Amino acid sequence: MPKDSMNPLPLKLAPAPDRGYCLTCRRAPLTCYCKWVQRFDPKIEFVILIHGREAQKRIATGRISHLCLEGSHLIQGYDYTNDTRVNAIIADPLKACVVLYPGDGSVILNEVPEEKRPALIPPGKKLVVFVIDGTWITARKTMQRSQNLMALPRVCFDPDRPSRFRVRKQPQENFFSTVEAIHETIELLGNAAGFNTAERKHDALLRVFDEMVEQQLVLSAQPKRYCHWAPPKGSVV
Repeated sequence: MPKDSMNPLPLKLAPAPDRGYCLTCRRAPLTCYCKWVQRFDPKIEFVILIHGREAQKRIATGRISHLCLEGSHLIQGYDYTNDTRVNAIIADPLKACVVLYPGDGSVILNEVPEEKRPALIPPGKKLVVFVIDGTWITARKTMQRSQNLMALPRVCFDPDRPSRFRVRKQPQENFFSTVEAIHETIELLGNAAGFNTAERKHDALLRVFDEMVEQQLVLSAQPKRYCHWAPPKGSVV
């Protein structure tokens, strides 16, 4: 187990329900979304750092992203300073690591002309994008605590449309969920990394997300048959 990434959290995990659950998406059979997942290689290595509380939510878009993205990683924690998996990726001389996070010094990708974006990736290196999956508050705390992430170059983008997340209120209408943010990152950096965005394979991220949101809206409109369901103990990652 990676050192320090599985920091103890005050989580209350429900026992496995009798009706079972999907071993892949960690959802009950009624809400399993695996049938919509289409995996693809984005030519970018995404490392999704998921907060424990985010992992327990019914719609955890970091997990959705991980299931769609070949070569991606899903690591639970909140302080990654001493995480062996994270540090091994950062230390790899064949990888160029950045963290998707806004703020001072962050390169705003949609302000960089497309013909100049290849210069953001050093020749001969694989682009690695770290994505913090959680609320804005937990993401900020994770960033502040994780000294290895603080030392990485930052990239971000300015959303030009509202979030598609209709079942969870975002802090602002143009604040994206993790899966939307990853899709937009591929849209902006995919071609520079060797991924053909014109083929629209990365739209698979939004398709499964939209289907799951629609499913949740339908279920929310029905009379509740049970009060709550949570992934079984030990299954969050």
